[in-house]
Amino acid sequence: MTNKPTVVTCGLPYTNGLCHLGHLRTYIPGDFYVRYLRRLGDDIVFICGSDNHGTPIVVTAETEHTTPRAVSEHYHAHFDEVFKSMGIRFDRFGMTDDSTNHNRTTSILKTLIEKGYVYEKTIQQSYCPNCKRFLPDRYVEGTCPYCGKHARGDECDQGCGRHLEPGEILDPVCATCGTKAELREQKHFYFKLSEFRDYLLEYLPTLKGTINARNYAIGWVENELTDWCITRMMDWGVKFPSPDAEGLVCYVWVDAPIGYISFTEEWAAATGGSWQKYWCEGDRVHFIGSDIIYHHCVFWPAMLHGAGYQPPSAVVASGMVTIDGQKFSKSRGYVVWTKEDYLEKGLPADYLRYYLLAYTSHTRELDFSWKEFQARINNELVNTFGNFANRSMTLVKTKFGDVPDVPVAQEIFDEIAKTLASVEEAVRAYEFKAAVDGILLLAGYGNSYISNAAPWKLIKEDPAAAAAVLKNCLQIVKACALLIQPVMPDSAQRLWAMLGYADDIESHPIADALVPFENRTLGEIYPLFARIEDKQREDLEATLAKRAIEAQNKAAGKNTMSEEVKVEIEPFSEEIISIDDVAKLDLRVGLVVKAEKVPKTEKLLRLQVDVGTEVRQIVSGIALSYTPEEMVGKKIIVVVNLKPAKFRGEESNGMLFAAGESASLLVPLLDVAPGTKVH
Repeated sequence: MTNKPTVVTCGLPYTNGLCHLGHLRTYIPGDFYVRYLRRLGDDIVFICGSDNHGTPIVVTAETEHTTPRAVSEHYHAHFDEVFKSMGIRFDRFGMTDDSTNHNRTTSILKTLIEKGYVYEKTIQQSYCPNCKRFLPDRYVEGTCPYCGKHARGDECDQGCGRHLEPGEILDPVCATCGTKAELREQKHFYFKLSEFRDYLLEYLPTLKGTINARNYAIGWVENELTDWCITRMMDWGVKFPSPDAEGLVCYVWVDAPIGYISFTEEWAAATGGSWQKYWCEGDRVHFIGSDIIYHHCVFWPAMLHGAGYQPPSAVVASGMVTIDGQKFSKSRGYVVWTKEDYLEKGLPADYLRYYLLAYTSHTRELDFSWKEFQARINNELVNTFGNFANRSMTLVKTKFGDVPDVPVAQEIFDEIAKTLASVEEAVRAYEFKAAVDGILLLAGYGNSYISNAAPWKLIKEDPAAAAAVLKNCLQIVKACALLIQPVMPDSAQRLWAMLGYADDIESHPIADALVPFENRTLGEIYPLFARIEDKQREDLEATLAKRAIEAQNKAAGKNTMSEEVKVEIEPFSEEIISIDDVAKLDLRVGLVVKAEKVPKTEKLLRLQVDVGTEVRQIVSGIALSYTPEEMVGKKIIVVVNLKPAKFRGEESNGMLFAAGESASLLVPLLDVAPGTKVH
């Protein structure tokens, strides 16, 4: 426990799109960190909010024929709902467009202006003669002056990733209408970031958090530190507080981080607390993605220092997220939407919380796959944690009824104490995987202990010894429940009730893991976790694969067609059938979303085919003509009312059509939806 007050923040989600799995890589670790340390007795306020300003939101508003504020409110409500559904509980979730943030931003900027850290400069700015407006940030596209790749106005998003100042982009064109932009003079205001080089080089080595954030920032400051343009020619945003700034608003990276302070002010006003206690006297910990390290470790502390505020105490930067080995990309379909693809599928929030915390070290790249997700849940939660808890409590109920009134062995308390120490050390070091691994190790210890002691056998020979073993097991289950609560709050509460407790597990400190198990009766016992079955995993994989295929086809603007080949025509069948015979075949268009070779065969491919209402497995002897990679994305004709059959032990639920020895597939010439009936 530390008596020092701490404000913990998470990077602000931008309100022009939906919440996806990449967002959660920041927010779930932040929530876990806060929950765990609070139950150690730390004084923490947890702050976040939505980032409402900037050109992307204006572009979205123009496309949807509404206002930027309406767009911001819509997505703000979406993120607030999703975060709560995922068990992420902020003390305040504000909006940067609200008056508190406008006022705090104005106050900080006036101080920087008074201290001489802001100056006026006339620059060449892109202007669209067709739209008749200057083109800030996302309104302009062109060539990166540093690497030569295609870039947007504020960032080389497809090349070197550098931040681009207004007027830097080469060959500018209007992103709205495609017109070649003109360069016209425009007045802007700059923050003297270069003057803070010595301060930053002294401050950054003391910055706590993850080493990737600290080292990246030090390297940047040592190599290059240029002044920042902190204004944009727009109507949407915080008005720049200068009489010479007509038509100018603050750059979004000025008012967005100031939102951390503003939202704490709003929390304090609502609760009677003191925002100064946390921002002036305590520690300030930022959880962010690694793509915004520069803003939080260079620009933000310089701006705070210049205005007389305390800089961040720690910056915790997560690694990037990939999907099935592919770079995370909404435009290319490699994205998992939190609500649509996860919560609305009925999957527990706790499962995803566990996976994101336990999969890899916080600073490393996290590659998400449904197959790995299934393996982690089934092997670690169901088979290890859940199995130990379930059989310990079930044996107590079935063999003894009431909880045996015997003491817990000291060796059990020693093992729990060792776990408490290691987990706390890992949490405070931002090593969240190590922390979760430590909790699972305790459950694993319990599994080994009960298996070796075999109380179901021991009870026949020595009931007292069996009672002692099971009481020890209950103590370990109690400790596991208290420890896992910050990871999986819903599951921990259910386990707490099974242990016979009627109160809220979160009201208990972690240290209660060392309080002897006191209940004499247990609650209703049932499996704590449900397995992820293969069919469910395959459906989830198919949804992801289908989205990627559709995105790629849309980008390529192409239809898949078979090549014509010359073959010797076989004679027609002499058997004549009726129209009724033909009508018996239910032919549908199917989309192949996954394909793989059937092991130990030469000709068989195992296909997962979307037939509109479901994804079916079809085994086909086309492997000599098509590779699995070639099949993914193809639309084929499928018989869907064929009796299921088995080939080499693999069930096939349908049949596809192919012509000739080369198995040339029959495909629709026009792009039709999966499930479309063939007449």
